[in-house]
Formats: sequence, C-alpha cells, structure tokens
Amino acid sequence: MTAPDDPLPDATSVLLPGPWTHRDISANGVRLHAAEAGEGPLVLLLHGFPQFWWAWRAQLTGLAAAGFRVVAPDLRGYGASDKPPRGYDLPTLSADVAALVRALGEQDAVVVGHDWGGLLAWTTAALHPRSVRRLVVLSMAHPRRLRAGITDTEQRHALRHALRFQLPRLPERRLTRADDDPVAELMRRWAGPAWTQTADFAEAVGRYRSAARIPQAAYGAMEYYRWAGRSQLRPDGLRYARRMAAPISAPTLQLHGGGDGYILPGTAEGSGRYVAGAYQWRVLPGLGHFLPEEAPDEVTSAIADFAT
Repeated sequence: MTAPDDPLPDATSVLLPGPWTHRDISANGVRLHAAEAGEGPLVLLLHGFPQFWWAWRAQLTGLAAAGFRVVAPDLRGYGASDKPPRGYDLPTLSADVAALVRALGEQDAVVVGHDWGGLLAWTTAALHPRSVRRLVVLSMAHPRRLRAGITDTEQRHALRHALRFQLPRLPERRLTRADDDPVAELMRRWAGPAWTQTADFAEAVGRYRSAARIPQAAYGAMEYYRWAGRSQLRPDGLRYARRMAAPISAPTLQLHGGGDGYILPGTAEGSGRYVAGAYQWRVLPGLGHFLPEEAPDEVTSAIADFAT
C-alpha cells in the first residue's frame, strides 16, 4: 500500500519499457500517448477502466509477431494522454479514435476495444464506419443493449458502482487516497477467480492503482461514467442512442467471459442485432471481465485470426 505521504505519480510513470515504442499523437484537438509495436495492417487497441495502455501488453507483442502494426493508446483522460476538463462523451471519444487512425497515416484499422474501450469501439464503428475495417469487442455489450439491460435486476446490481461514480469529487478522492483500494476491490469482483490468485493480477492492481493517482486521471475516468449516467434522459444522450441504432457494417467479433461479473453474458449476447455485417459471438468459459489479461494467448490468437 502506498504510504500517505508518498507523492502522487506523474504521467511518465506509465511509460513502461518493453518491446514497444512510446509516442505522442495529436488527434481531435488532444494529445494521446500510445505504445506501438510491429509493422503491417493497423490494429488499434482501446483499453477500459481502471486500466491504461499496459492492459494490452501481451497483445502488443503477440499481434506484432503475427504481422500487424499494433497501437495501444491511453484514452483521453488516462495515463500519459491529455486530461482536458471536458470531452468524455462517447461521440467526442469516438472522434478521437477516428482522428487517431488518420494521424497514424491510415484510412481504417482493425479496432479492438475492452470494457469502456469496447463501448468506444462500438460507437466508432457506428458513427465513423469508414475508420473501422473490422471490429473486435471484449467484455462489453452494444450501448443500446446495455441501456436496455439496466432494467434487469441482476445487471443493475452488477453496475451499482456506476451510481456512486455519479457523485462530484468524492469518487476521485477515494481513487487517489493512499489508505483505500477501490481498484483492487472492483478488479477482484469482476475478474475470474483463477486470475485473482496470480502474481500477474497483483502486479496489474498495483499498476492501475498507481495510474489512477496521476493528477486528473481519476477525474477523467469518472467523467466517462458521469456522462453515461447523466445523459440518459438529456437531449445529447437521447440523440446518441438514436444514432447508435445505425447498423454496424464492419465484420464483428464479440468475446465475453462466461463468468464476467460486471457486464453479464446475457446482457452482452443480444448485441448482434445491431450488426449488419458478418458477426461472431464467443463465450470464454471460466473467465471474468479482464479477458486480455486473464487469457492473453487465447485473446491474441482470436484477434489475429479474425484480423487476417
């Protein structure tokens, strides 16, 4: 546990060394940090909460070895990327992704998203279809399916933390306190039991706990949830929901853990109704919410096979 008088980490703390390069990319008016590896067709990896680019460490190396150019950005508000006071709505975030593809010198990409990155991947495929050659979504329902799923008592209970995140300032204080550990609490609740017993899980908790304490990172992460919650009955949220009814034309692979304790498999499974292109749904038995880290080899192989 971090001592109470320890200084907060800065953004450079996420520039972890490895067989990848770190770079900053200007896209849609913000500076996004990304880790990049390999050469070939572009695969863009979008992380979720409470993570940053490092969640894709296995896929960065594995997909690069399979012949792809792999880019894993820190989303707006996370890690070493800019943390502006606004712009955490899904339409703006999807514009970040489309602009990032162009800034990388490509017309389109295989877009892979997990958790919040999955919501963002769904949104980019619907609102910026020319930027998405193929779509892979892990551990996340289509936004309209998730909206409908909230009426289910079990799914609503699984999302109960999101209600607490609607409060101003208090969630950020808890995420950055040295004597509290909400990151570990949520990850243990959502992950598959096998992964939680490993040293890799303990390292991941430590990395994400530290990244949440980067100044303004907790604010950015909470603003994702606040927009999603508060927009439900606002004109911008209703307009977004209508736009997301557009059928997704990109071939789509959806992977979900059979034991996901956050987005229940029954909620995610109905997402295929919003895909007009070729669609595959796969449940990975015994796994929880953090598929890229719980089953790195299986996930990397599935993405590589689908992206080829």
